[in-house]
Amino acid sequence: MSQIINLRTRRKQAARDATRRDGDANAARHGRSKAERSLTEARADKARRDLDGHRRADPVSPPDAPDPA
Repeated sequence: MSQIINLRTRRKQAARDATRRDGDANAARHGRSKAERSLTEARADKARRDLDGHRRADPVSPPDAPDPA
């Protein structure tokens, strides 16, 4: 014989589980410490500076090329 369950209790438990999953996902996405946030920001700034440092300041054209203007 199967076990008798209360459907209302089961539905409430499923809702609690879903809320817990959503909360865990939000904590993983937004729940970082200030040190972690500042480290991530510093790494992004350094990557941006490094990329800008490799950018050519002025495109070089060959000396015998016609003037585009």
